[in-house]
Amino acid sequence: MAELDDLDRRLISALREDGRAPVAALARKLGVARATVNSRLERLVSSGAVVGFSVRVRDELDPLTIRAVSLIAVEGRSTDKVIRQLRGFPEISALHTTNGGWDLVAELRVEDLPAFDAVLGRIRSIDGVVNSETSLLLSSVLR
Repeated sequence: MAELDDLDRRLISALREDGRAPVAALARKLGVARATVNSRLERLVSSGAVVGFSVRVRDELDPLTIRAVSLIAVEGRSTDKVIRQLRGFPEISALHTTNGGWDLVAELRVEDLPAFDAVLGRIRSIDGVVNSETSLLLSSVLR
């Protein structure tokens, strides 16, 4: 994968704001030619730096309206085993390793509180999970 330069980073930032922006609008915003934007996009996708484009749904219209962040502590060297099990949870939209007091951070999305309760129970019952702390996300002020 090629190193990203300033133009690549600015292009990715613009696409994060509006992934459907026309190439001409991106070119104007970045102060470059449309052909430059096209070739950069092709290179970013073919190199794997950009792995896809997605839609963002307004939170209040999303059927998976309950969102949370779960901090997970793992016993000893069982992190890989715990990660393999957590990858199978459809309620986990993202999973991160981290440093500090917690080993993993899971982003959760569920339909309702009973589903939220159930997924927390399933996470806590995984062999190797020794502690967890979960916080509901009430509103997003920046994404």
